[in-house]
Amino acid sequence: MFQYPCQQKSKKELHVFSDASKESIAAVSYLKTVHEDGSSEIGFVMGKAKIAPLHGHTIPRLELCAAVLAAELSEVVLENLDEEIDIVKFYTDSKVVLGYIHNQTRRFYVYVENRVNRIHRSTKPEQWNYVPTSVNPADRATRSMVNDFSCDDIWLKGPETFLSRRHDLAQETPQLVQPEDDKEVRPDALVKAAKTCVIDNLSIGCHRFERFSEWYRLVNTVALLQRCACAKSFKGRADRSVESFRKAEIFVIKAVQKETYKEEIRLLEAKMHLPKSSSIMALNPYLDEDGVLRVGGRLQQSSLGSYQKHPIILPGKSHISTLIVRHYHQSVRHQGRHLTEGAVRSGGYGITGVKRLISSILHSCVQCRKLRGKEVQLMSDLPADRLEHTPPFTNVGVDAFGPWTIMTRRTRGGSANSKRWAILFTCLTTRAIHIELVEEMSSSAFINALKRFEALRGKVKLYRSDRGTNFVGATDSLKIDAVNVEEKKIVDHLYQTGTKWIFNAPHSSHMGGVWERLIRINAS
Repeated sequence: MFQYPCQQKSKKELHVFSDASKESIAAVSYLKTVHEDGSSEIGFVMGKAKIAPLHGHTIPRLELCAAVLAAELSEVVLENLDEEIDIVKFYTDSKVVLGYIHNQTRRFYVYVENRVNRIHRSTKPEQWNYVPTSVNPADRATRSMVNDFSCDDIWLKGPETFLSRRHDLAQETPQLVQPEDDKEVRPDALVKAAKTCVIDNLSIGCHRFERFSEWYRLVNTVALLQRCACAKSFKGRADRSVESFRKAEIFVIKAVQKETYKEEIRLLEAKMHLPKSSSIMALNPYLDEDGVLRVGGRLQQSSLGSYQKHPIILPGKSHISTLIVRHYHQSVRHQGRHLTEGAVRSGGYGITGVKRLISSILHSCVQCRKLRGKEVQLMSDLPADRLEHTPPFTNVGVDAFGPWTIMTRRTRGGSANSKRWAILFTCLTTRAIHIELVEEMSSSAFINALKRFEALRGKVKLYRSDRGTNFVGATDSLKIDAVNVEEKKIVDHLYQTGTKWIFNAPHSSHMGGVWERLIRINAS
């Protein structure tokens, strides 16, 4: 039906048009043959149309989908056409799509970005051109119409007039259409340009060190950065070593000193004296071979190491000083202020105001507060015999105190002295007291005191006392004056009266506080 001018030796061009509407998207391609005598012929190659999605798509998005369809259509034609094509051009009547394809400055959201990238994989931006809607043959496939196609229809013949004068038109590079109002275009991010200049001997900034909470991690991180820089500069591998760790320590210390003692370092480098207003004037500072500020002092003739004779000067208010004190405080296993201060000085650091700094660190140390916190011990419940509603001296606490030396009579040769003791009976409920005087610490004297007490105060149900040698033990072998409650005479007396005697636990004087306190009051 149609003749395709592909037999003569001539220039061949492929022209692909795309268009879209709310109902469908379409693309159509034509082959244009230009002969040597200047004449040309145009033939229909392939067309394709798709139904547009019902919801969620704007006209610019549909036009972009039509452009993707045109790119895919050209791939199919070029792959299956036996002729060699010299020029391939694409046309669309959407200036918005042309702006998307030619854009080089702005970014799009995902939907548009994916489809623009798909178009760029198959075509180049300079291949895309604008065509008026009135002469766009792809527009025929996007509209509903009666089936009255004829051989002269633009869908089959192509835009002959438009393609014949195409070479005479020069188009400018399309730009984005109102990118500020286009929802498919990402807004420009505010970028502030900063000019960077390198100044020799500029400190890295000690505020960066405040991100670290441990001295070892800070120095190890700086050492790692130095090794990476070294490996990149010398195209080699810098392994971990004690020397690299030491260099990192010196780097951090020098950064702190240059920020705090900048004027002092400048004067020392110029071989000048420090002003009297300097806070480290009394330390007689000097710069060592590494440029580190150290204490001069008067220990030059000492046999100590150089780092102990001349410790490194650091300001007490610096974050680095805090990290160093924490490091040595942990190394001495959270000991007190004196051991921590000694460890810091032994490590070769002379921190100004170190005592106050150590005290504040120990005060805020959680582990130290746990180890040195005041323990509050709760007292146990009172015995039942101290809480009974009974008459006075039903439950009694007993203890002996004394002796006192008294003068019994006067003689020609002088006065005769003798000893006296006292037995204290206290009611465990009412805290009333009864004191019996005894002339000797013996079982018979003690039984007599018990009988006198019971004759006055009534029958006793329970006696409590401590386990002192006054009441228990082998007092005979110790050759001391004592009352042994375990003797047969006293045991028989308690049995006959139906009284119970309870001893407190050994070495538990706090359990007899009821009578111990009363003895002190009466003995004084």
